[in-house]
Amino acid sequence: MTHANVEAKRNPTAYHITLSRQQNNDVRVPWTHRLIFLACLLVGSLLGDVPAAAQLSGQTPPVFDGIGIDERLGAYVPKSLVFRDEQGEAVEIGSFFDDERPVLLTLAYHDCPMLCSVLLGKLTEALRAMTWTPGAEFEVLTVSFNAVETPELARRQKARYLAQLDKPDAADGWHFLTGDEASIHRLTEAVGFNYRWVEQQQEFVHPAALIFLGGDGQITRYLPGLEYSPRNIRAALVEASEGTIGTALDQIFLFCFRYDPQANSYVLQAIRVMQIGGTLTALALGAMLFVFWRREVRRKHGGLGLET
Repeated sequence: MTHANVEAKRNPTAYHITLSRQQNNDVRVPWTHRLIFLACLLVGSLLGDVPAAAQLSGQTPPVFDGIGIDERLGAYVPKSLVFRDEQGEAVEIGSFFDDERPVLLTLAYHDCPMLCSVLLGKLTEALRAMTWTPGAEFEVLTVSFNAVETPELARRQKARYLAQLDKPDAADGWHFLTGDEASIHRLTEAVGFNYRWVEQQQEFVHPAALIFLGGDGQITRYLPGLEYSPRNIRAALVEASEGTIGTALDQIFLFCFRYDPQANSYVLQAIRVMQIGGTLTALALGAMLFVFWRREVRRKHGGLGLET
């Protein structure tokens, strides 16, 4: 393995920046492309911090074999599934979809010794930092995959995380659901969430991820892991809504950036920068030619003593 390959694996972001600098010594980048590149980075900075590298991953013990997320982008969750809300009322999961606003789904069980509380804590931090509020621009569903958990436990957990969120209006938009084995199995199967009960440890082994759904229940994006930036959550929600929520800046962001599974983040697309730069260059040239043409016409008419 060459030194460059080793360096690329060790720090891919720094490697690509260095490579770009080396290439810039040989290739002169048009000023319009540089300007668009800076503009796209500005849009990204306005919507949140840009992560520098992907999350680290390593070898897992045998107990985790088969545990993880099988992404099923484009699939739909079964809307007829019945769960219990925090008050113990039976609700169809489809009642949380209005065909417009996106839904952020988390799968967690409340007696989890660590991972689920970390997931919900990190999500709460990100939601608190956002200007959007659950119940307004989007809905949040936290569904327990432990069939023995009760609505009373879900109600206590909801109160806990709403207190941390510190957005009173979010109470109507963040729903904590419990259900039976059949409903849980069908939901987790639909979204590709693979978990297992380990009898010896008396706990579940399971993945962690945010799952984004369109207003019609279609799966549009997964954000795996435990690091959730407000910018990435906002972008995934706008993407799931197909533009029904968000601003012009959000649309520009999604045009310039795309989700990179390796980085687990939305990253800038160089091709978009080139496309925008090329378009602006063509428009600028067209405007210059028009101005020159108008001057030439006026000069000729002025020489003949004519008025334009």
